[in-house]
Amino acid sequence: METYKDHIIQSPDINAERLETLRKMFPDWFTQEGKLDLNEVKKAVNPDSVDETERYEFRWFGKSKAKRNAFMPTRATLHYDEERSVNADTTKNVVIEGDNLEVLKILTSSYRNKIKVIYIDPPYNADALTAYNDNYSESRTQYWEDANITEDGVLIDSMSVPEGRKHSVWMSGIYSRLLKARDLLSEDGIILISINDKEVAHLKKICEEVFMPENFIAQFVWITDGNFDNQAKIKSCHEYVLLYAKDANKFDFPDLVDPNVGDGSKLNNQFIRNTIVKNGPKNPIQTLTLRAGFPAEVENMVFKAQSNHWPHHDVDIVVENFKVKNDVEITSGWAARAQLDQFMSEDNNWEPVKDTKNQNTRFVLTNAGGIDCIKDRGIKSHVISVLQNLGGTQTATSELESLGIYGFRYPKPTQLLEYILKLNNNKDSIILDFYAGTGTTGHAVTNLNLRDGGSREFILVQFPVALSPENKEAINRGFKKISDITIARNKAVAEKVKADFNGRILTTEDQQQLNQLGFKVFTLAKSSFPRTDFAPDPEKSEEENLELFRKYVAEKEQQLSMGFDDQELITEILISRGFMLTYKLELQPSFTDNTVYLATDSTKEAYICVDNSLSDSTVDYFMQNTDTKFICIERALNSTQKFNLKNRMQDKFFAF
Repeated sequence: METYKDHIIQSPDINAERLETLRKMFPDWFTQEGKLDLNEVKKAVNPDSVDETERYEFRWFGKSKAKRNAFMPTRATLHYDEERSVNADTTKNVVIEGDNLEVLKILTSSYRNKIKVIYIDPPYNADALTAYNDNYSESRTQYWEDANITEDGVLIDSMSVPEGRKHSVWMSGIYSRLLKARDLLSEDGIILISINDKEVAHLKKICEEVFMPENFIAQFVWITDGNFDNQAKIKSCHEYVLLYAKDANKFDFPDLVDPNVGDGSKLNNQFIRNTIVKNGPKNPIQTLTLRAGFPAEVENMVFKAQSNHWPHHDVDIVVENFKVKNDVEITSGWAARAQLDQFMSEDNNWEPVKDTKNQNTRFVLTNAGGIDCIKDRGIKSHVISVLQNLGGTQTATSELESLGIYGFRYPKPTQLLEYILKLNNNKDSIILDFYAGTGTTGHAVTNLNLRDGGSREFILVQFPVALSPENKEAINRGFKKISDITIARNKAVAEKVKADFNGRILTTEDQQQLNQLGFKVFTLAKSSFPRTDFAPDPEKSEEENLELFRKYVAEKEQQLSMGFDDQELITEILISRGFMLTYKLELQPSFTDNTVYLATDSTKEAYICVDNSLSDSTVDYFMQNTDTKFICIERALNSTQKFNLKNRMQDKFFAF
């Protein structure tokens, strides 16, 4: 029923628009009811300014700390590991060994809003809970020892957690990581999370807070294969996969058919169109009105109007002298906005009209003889929320063993991953898994590319966690940590694919697939640059503290010049400047007095030099070529050189 309020004419509510923009950018600042929480805003500015007393909402012990940890800047970096990399010259895939929270922070500089799909299979909070230390404040002297728990580079320790706090610790860990992951998703990106009954309720609440309830797409039930626990009173044979979009309105309707649909089913036709209402459309019903006098392409005929709103209602349209003679009103609605948009955009026979809200819409004419002008242009898509016959842990274990990897429990099958990753229609996209485990996601991406000619890229992140004693077979074969399995599996996959291509006459497409194989390996590491964690001694005089500070600076400068090689410095600098990890370096031989590289990725390029000093000839080149970008070490310049470069090159010059 219309009211007076419906017809009030007023200017746009700019404040409401600003709040909605804030909510999309910083959903953690808002309550589940969509109200701005001023305390959360204050804590973002100064955490000490707000009393941390927990209050009603979805709260648990440690939540506020987990949020602070998520948005605390990192001083870590990544070091390129050439020895463990595979086909590094041409591949765009990446494997990163290190704490995934710190890695997500590092990736934000280069991959913010660029990841199309995130899939994670986090720990299910089972009996043996590993509670990773997320306290990375710079003031802690044992930062790296606590973060990496090193014994030959292997994470071997875990925090002892009382039974009553297991849920809280698990939720804090996943919460902080999802907050950072959201920043990496593209506006039309999606995240898929595997989970079981133990934490699915908590995970769904966390996801609704991070991604907002309206961006929930589905909670898939995965029917697992294999033996079930015969001792259980109820045999558990399923897990879940939660699907959220960063923006549900931009989630493309998946071009996918459930694998269990038989070949003879109408659902397996090239194009599918709903013809009956099963549960009824949930979107508002719209009424279209076609007024008499609207032009048509024929002189005299009776047509059937088929609305662009599902379900289709046929209505007679009488055309005389190239004009529509009768008023036509059609009431119906589509079940999926994306399906409607594609249906309309792919057909040239639509005619524009106005709907009852005076918005542009369209309809199509079919002649009285029943010949459909639009030729059945539906969309091939039939995704069912129950995932079955997609493999299980037993088939996944067999996959690993076929690659020479034994003794690893509960991996995910590639068949499952291949199916859910295809919920994203884009074959040229970046797929991130920051709980990589055995590396199933990388294996699945490779399989998909080979099958459909895609050029998907993967980024896998895995803790250097020591293998447990139950992984005896893997340990006996020389594997020390889970990240070793991640790398070994995807190396074996690349080698197997190359072997399959041996002896074949390669097409251009074949060579492209071979170039995509492999990955670059990076490890989480300390920053190459001095950390500003000096603290004066209150028991010493000002002069004594000043001398201590000078000594501290000298030690850090020596550390910079002596403790790190050029490639480590270059990697850290390029990452901080937003270069993707797939950057390429090309030595520039025209510079005879300094070692200068041209760094490029898919969108950026810059010259970079990390020599301890820059010659006048090198400086003069960039003074004359101000259309280029140049990066160097600040201490390599004297004050005059620095002033001149900054004055001439402006924001195209950057000194670390």
